[in-house]
Amino acid sequence: MRVPISWLREFVDVPADATPEDVHAALVRVGLEEEDIHTFEITGPVVVGQVVSAEPEPQSNGKTINWCQVDVGEAEPRGIVCGAHNFGPGDKVVVSLPGAVLPGPFPISARKTYGHVSDGMIASSRELGLGDEHSGILRLADLGLDPEPGTDAIALLGLDDAAVEVNVTPDRGYAFSIRGIAREYANSTGAAFHDPLLDPSLVEATAARRAATGYPVTLADDAPVRGRPGCSVFTAGIVRGVDGSVPTPPWMVARLLLAGIRSISLIVDISNYVMLELGQPSHAYDLAKVSGGLVIRRATEGEKLTTLDGKERTLAAEDLVVADESVPVGLAGVMGGADTEISDATTDVLVEAAIWDPVTVSRSVRRHKLPSEAAKRYERGVDPAASSAAAARVMALIVELAGGTIAPEGYYLDESVPPPVIELPEGFAQSVTGVEYSADEITTSLTAIGANVAAGPSGWSVTPPTWRPDLTDRWTLTEEVARIVGYDRVPSELPVAPPGRGLSRSQRLRRSAASSLAAGGLTEVLSYPFVAQASNDVFGSPEPGTVPAMKLANPLDPDAAWMRTSLIPGLIGVARRNLSRGLTDLALFELGTVFRPVAGVDYGSDGLPAGDALPSDEVLDALRASIPPQPWHVAALFVGDAVRKQPGQSAVPSGLADALGVAHQLGTVLSSQVVVETGRHQAMHPGRTAQLRVGDRVVGYAGELLPALAAELDLPRVVAVVELDLDALIGSAATEISAAPIASFPAATQDLTLVVSESVRAAELVSLIVEGAGELLEHVTLIDDYRGTGIPDGSKALTFAMRFRATDRTLTAAEATEAKNAAVALAASRVGATLRE
Repeated sequence: MRVPISWLREFVDVPADATPEDVHAALVRVGLEEEDIHTFEITGPVVVGQVVSAEPEPQSNGKTINWCQVDVGEAEPRGIVCGAHNFGPGDKVVVSLPGAVLPGPFPISARKTYGHVSDGMIASSRELGLGDEHSGILRLADLGLDPEPGTDAIALLGLDDAAVEVNVTPDRGYAFSIRGIAREYANSTGAAFHDPLLDPSLVEATAARRAATGYPVTLADDAPVRGRPGCSVFTAGIVRGVDGSVPTPPWMVARLLLAGIRSISLIVDISNYVMLELGQPSHAYDLAKVSGGLVIRRATEGEKLTTLDGKERTLAAEDLVVADESVPVGLAGVMGGADTEISDATTDVLVEAAIWDPVTVSRSVRRHKLPSEAAKRYERGVDPAASSAAAARVMALIVELAGGTIAPEGYYLDESVPPPVIELPEGFAQSVTGVEYSADEITTSLTAIGANVAAGPSGWSVTPPTWRPDLTDRWTLTEEVARIVGYDRVPSELPVAPPGRGLSRSQRLRRSAASSLAAGGLTEVLSYPFVAQASNDVFGSPEPGTVPAMKLANPLDPDAAWMRTSLIPGLIGVARRNLSRGLTDLALFELGTVFRPVAGVDYGSDGLPAGDALPSDEVLDALRASIPPQPWHVAALFVGDAVRKQPGQSAVPSGLADALGVAHQLGTVLSSQVVVETGRHQAMHPGRTAQLRVGDRVVGYAGELLPALAAELDLPRVVAVVELDLDALIGSAATEISAAPIASFPAATQDLTLVVSESVRAAELVSLIVEGAGELLEHVTLIDDYRGTGIPDGSKALTFAMRFRATDRTLTAAEATEAKNAAVALAASRVGATLRE
C-alpha cells in the first residue's frame, strides 16, 4: 500500500517536519513492514508561464516549430522553442527553467536549437510525470487553474508530495486504505486521528444513501459458496447531469500516481480515489447503457462478458456477476464490463458500492487470471459499515468536480453479520505473552483499534470493529494488545525446550540421505506439490492398477489443480527455469511427499470442532483417515555435463549412470540393498530405463526421458532422472550394522564369462553367482557385455570379475575354482547359462 503523506495528514496529525522515514518508522512500530519511498523525482525551478507570443517557423525537414516568448514572472519574457501546437498567446503553461530536472532524469538547460537559444522548456503531462499524454503541452486552463506567472508549478500540481509504501499482510485488509493507515499511525504515535466516516457532511450523505429507494436491484444469488451469500451489503445511487469530459484535477492525479494508480478519467479516478481513501471499492456505470435495474446473480455456464480491459471472458457457474435485465455488466468485486463503461459523453452515472464474498471474489480472480485493486481488498475483507459512506463520498466528489445533481432514487441493503462478542479473561494476555499488562493498557489498546470494550468481574467483553474480520478469538485480541502496547515489552528469553528423544529414526535417515546427495554435488530444490493432470499421467507410477491422483477442490491455479504423484515434474520445472537463464549443467534433487490415494476410499473431512475445544481422539483419527497416504520420495535430475571441458579433460555428459549412482549411493547410506534391473516407464527411453528393487518390492525407476518428451518440454535431448520411494528404502534399511573383520589373508581372483539368452538380466545372473559360489565369494561385478561374432543370435556373453577370500586361511586356486564351478552349475540349471570357451 502506497500512502501519500499529504493525504495521510488529512486524517491524522502528522507533524509538518515529519519525513517519509519518520512515517515509516512509526508504522513499523505497529507491525507494518516498510517497503519503499516514492516521489515524482522532479526538482525546480518549474514555474507557471504565460505565453506572450508564439511565432510558427517552418523548417527544412518539414517540421514547424513555435518560437515563443513566455512570461515566467521575471522582468523580461524568456524565449523558448516548442514543437507542440495546442496552445497560443495568453495560455498559461508549465515551464521548466534551466537547472530543473524532470523525471527520467531529464535535466533542463539553455541550448541552441532551430536557430534560437531555447531558455527552458514548455512541458507536457508525460514530461512532468503526470500521465501518458505527450501529443501537446499541458494547458493549465484545461485543469481549471489560473495562477499568476512565476508561481511554483511543482507545489501547484502536487508534485512535491511523497508516498511511503508498506507491506500489508493478508489478515489486515483495513490497512489497504488511507483511513486504516492513519489509524495505525495514530496508534503508534498518539497523534489525533480524524475518522473520515465521522465527518458531519459525510454522515448526513451516508444517511441519505441508506434511506434512498426507487432504483430496482434484485439479489438472486441461488448458489452461495459454502453457505455464504455472494453479496451482503449493496448501495446504489444516481448522479444526473454530469460533464464526463471534465479533466481530473492535478492534485487528485498526483495522489493517485503516488499511490500506484494511473489516471483514466475523472469519474473513474474518483472511484479509485475513494477506494484508496476508505478501503471500499465502488463502481460507476453509464446509466444510459444499463437496461432496466441491476440483478446480482451467478453466471450461466459459458456466459460471455467483455471486461474493462477489453478481453472477452467465458464465465463459470460459480462466478458472481452484476447484470442488467439482459446481460452481465460486471464481474462482481473484480472488474466492470466494457458495455457500461464511463465515457466523455456520459451524463448520468450509476454508483454502486457493495460487500462481496471474499471466497467468491478470490476464485473468480484465479479462474480468470484477473487481479485488480478492488479484488485485492475484497479478498482480505472490506468494512461493511463503510459501503454506503463510500458511495456517498463518490457521488459528492462527482457533483463537486463534474457537476450534476444527486437523484433521489437509490437502493440500500445490509444483511451483514455483526462481529461476535469475544470474551477476554483477566490474565489471559499475560499468560500468552509473558507481559504484565494493566487493565487500563488492555482497555486502551483495544479501544484504539476501534473495538467496543466492556469490563466485567473476570475480564472483558470485546466487540471487534467491523473493519477487523481477523479478530475472532481471545488469542487474536491478545496479539493486538501486544502490538499496540509495544512488542518491546515482550520478553526475549527463550523457553526451555521440553525433554525429548530427538529426531526419529526416519527423520535422521532422511537427513542423511539429503546430506549425502548434497555432498555428492547435487543441489537440493523445493517445488510446489500442485501439478497439471498431464504431469501425473506422464510421470506417475507405471504399475498396473494405479489410482488416479487427487484433485483440489479450490486450486490456487486451475492449470495446476492436482496433487503430485511424482517429484519429477517439479524437478523438470526447476530445470526449465534454470536452463532459460543460461545454466546448462544441472544436478538437482528433492526430498518430499507425494500423494497416493487408495482405490475405493473417499477422502475429505468436516474438520476440527468449532471454538477452542480440543479435538477428541476420534476426531483426530477421522482427520488422519481423510487424507491420502503421503509417502516420502527422493528424486534427482541430471542435464548437461557431469564434468565440464577443461585443459586436458574432455567434457563428460551426464546420463543414466549418474541416475543409477544416486540409487546406489542412497542404498549405501541407508544400508539398503538396491537391485538394478531392466525396466519400463511410460516417460523413459525403453532401452535406457532401470527398475529399482529392494527385495521383492519395486521402489523406483531410473532412466533417460524419451527424446520426444524432452523436446516437448524444451529440454536437452538427454535428461536423466531417478525417483525412489524413500519410506520403502528406510523401512528396508538394516537396524543394526555389523562390522566385518579386516581380512588378513590374501584374495584369489578369477574371471567368469557366461553365455546366456538376451532376456536374462545381468542382475539376475549376479544373484545366481552369489548364491552358487557360497560364502567364499567376497565380491562380484560385471565387467563386460559382448554380443557379436562367436556368440549365437539372441544370446550375450557376460564377463564377471570374482574375488574369493577365506577368513581363516589362504585359499588355494582349486578352492576358488570349485566355488566358481558351483556358481556356473547353478546358473546353468536356472537360466541355461554356459561357459564361453
